[in-house]
Amino acid sequence: MKKLYEGKAKIIYATENPDEVLIYYKDDATAFNGLKKDTIKGKGRYNLEISKIFFEYLEANGLKTHMVDVVDELTMRTKKTEIIKVEVVVRNIAAGSLCKRLGLPEGLELEKPILEFYYKDDALGDPLVNEYHIDALKVATQEELDEIAKQALKVNELLKEFLIKRDLLLVDYKLEFGRFKGEILLSDEISPDTCRFWDRDTRKKLDKDRFRQDLGEVTEAYQEILERISK
Repeated sequence: MKKLYEGKAKIIYATENPDEVLIYYKDDATAFNGLKKDTIKGKGRYNLEISKIFFEYLEANGLKTHMVDVVDELTMRTKKTEIIKVEVVVRNIAAGSLCKRLGLPEGLELEKPILEFYYKDDALGDPLVNEYHIDALKVATQEELDEIAKQALKVNELLKEFLIKRDLLLVDYKLEFGRFKGEILLSDEISPDTCRFWDRDTRKKLDKDRFRQDLGEVTEAYQEILERISK
């Protein structure tokens, strides 16, 4: 198979169908823009299965994603989208960089979601940008941004409802979108690598923060998320 791209957590391969690619989920873990690295056994398998469950749930509720099917426990077949170089972060509870930037205490429940845009560029550290920056960079049109924001907030509504029934809080999450034959499709993944999940009662962190903050039991946290959302 021809390798098209290799990122921090996934490898993308071409297929015989020019409209589809294979995405291989790696066990590699990185944090702080690649400054911290490790290999976490089983992470790729958990992230793929978790993403599959979320994508299927969102599709069933009217949101289109890039997923076609799952080939094996580490490989997903997807539509070959042109990834828009704007990452979208939606925040429901203060955590991570939001606390550092605004001085908010971790765990503060926000009255309404905060939606942020980041310019997808590893060399620049994926900087926070606004609509004026995006217009200057010419990486997305205003119409595309409006659609991305609409979809991101719809994802928030659906996943919060889905997760609270499983005693999980959706603290925040990052999404990526891609262009495909005139449509904007939810792409990349939805997993503990790209979301913050906390236990509703104990607020135990069940996501990549366990790796970032050296809390231990990273694999166990990913496994717990999979077990809860599989019910």
